[in-house]
Amino acid sequence: MKKNLVAAALALALAACLPENSTISTAHAEDTAVAAPRGLPDFASLVEKVGPAVVNISVNETIQSDGENPLANDPFFDFLRRFGIPGQGFPGQPGIPRARQGIGSGFIVSSDGYVLTNAHVVGSESTDVTVKLSDKREFKAKVVGIDRRTDVAVIKIEAKNLPTASIGDPDRARVGEWVAAIGSPFGLEHTVTAGIISAKARRLPDENYVPFIQTDVAVNPGNSGGPLFDLNGRVIGVNSQIYSRSGGFMGISFAIPIDVAMRVKDQLVQHGHVQRGRLGIYIQEMSPELASSFGLDKARGALVAQVETGSAAERAGLQTGDVVLKVDGKEINESNELPRIVGDSQPGSKVRLEIWRDGKRREVTAILDKLPAENAEQAAGGDQDKDAQGTLDKFGLALRALDAREAARLGVRGGLVVETVGGQAARAGLQTGDIILALNSQPVSSPTQFRQSLEKVGKRFALLIQRGNSRIFVPIRLN
Repeated sequence: MKKNLVAAALALALAACLPENSTISTAHAEDTAVAAPRGLPDFASLVEKVGPAVVNISVNETIQSDGENPLANDPFFDFLRRFGIPGQGFPGQPGIPRARQGIGSGFIVSSDGYVLTNAHVVGSESTDVTVKLSDKREFKAKVVGIDRRTDVAVIKIEAKNLPTASIGDPDRARVGEWVAAIGSPFGLEHTVTAGIISAKARRLPDENYVPFIQTDVAVNPGNSGGPLFDLNGRVIGVNSQIYSRSGGFMGISFAIPIDVAMRVKDQLVQHGHVQRGRLGIYIQEMSPELASSFGLDKARGALVAQVETGSAAERAGLQTGDVVLKVDGKEINESNELPRIVGDSQPGSKVRLEIWRDGKRREVTAILDKLPAENAEQAAGGDQDKDAQGTLDKFGLALRALDAREAARLGVRGGLVVETVGGQAARAGLQTGDIILALNSQPVSSPTQFRQSLEKVGKRFALLIQRGNSRIFVPIRLN
């Protein structure tokens, strides 16, 4: 028995020690077959090639303390952590200034000293930033510009003939490919970690302008702003966020695609800020149920839940219930693609929108507005004065019409207040206090009209509701 175990262990050890040229190929005879890689990637040569362009960034900033952790009430604090400021701790007593000291990473994108990093690493334009090169030289850096929507920042050091990083094409990168990161986790400069691309075009909460690259490369506090390399030594991403419940690495990290970061960099260098186009609509993701309700063959496009008064969308004739299928010929497969495409366009430019309305394709042209630095929140509300009410036992709703004062306060022409909800309506997600504005894009203003429209639409339809300051379509499927 012992001899068998020893023989098995020896066989495993020998298998683990096979030379690179002993790797077994899994290629097939077909033309489309791909041979398995022979051995592991040569990360040592990669690091020698790209390492000199990676920098360490130290940050010193004086901020006012309010006595509370500003992230304590953030619902995503334990879900998504940006990881460039180790050592900043918790705020002290209210009103007492405190020093924020942090570290991050970055990489040189031009030989005259422009460095790309994360906005959350730099903090603010008044931050004292020091850049340390791989040859141990240190420079005070000037903050050229910050774009918090993409978490990209550009800083500048006064130096010449610097080594620069080669820029790659993240669109050509494939899920499963090897990638490597270089940065300063916990202040340990020029730390190299490797892994694979786990997914592409990830949409994260409250992130409308970045289709993140997800990897399993080990990144930790201090890696923020550092480059993500492919095996050819080209940068395909900027490490930005991690999924973590502990604050440390848990196998999921996210990088900003380098094409997104470089477009932002060019505008920051040229203008000091980023100019983005704006349509002025609130959109909603299309689900199979909603697609069926609107007569689409599959879930695609961006559903218009609200059109702002006086916006480029209103001037172009867009309506609530339209589904935007294409922008300048580019298909919108996921709703989050629309803000990115529109945002990449310059204010004042014309865009052609292919939309789906009333079961037909149409085309409209919009002249884009400028996206402001801060989006103004719309206030909406209304007194719940009693009025004539209708009851829809079949669907499980008790409704009443909005009065003129409520409609004016909400900025709508009419609608129905949900006073009680149960049955199929409750199962569909409707709540007491919701305002029903339309049924399949047709405005509703009275319980009787709603009941009559309900009899005509069949078993699948969508309701446009206003809940607080938000408007969403709710797909309904009657039993």
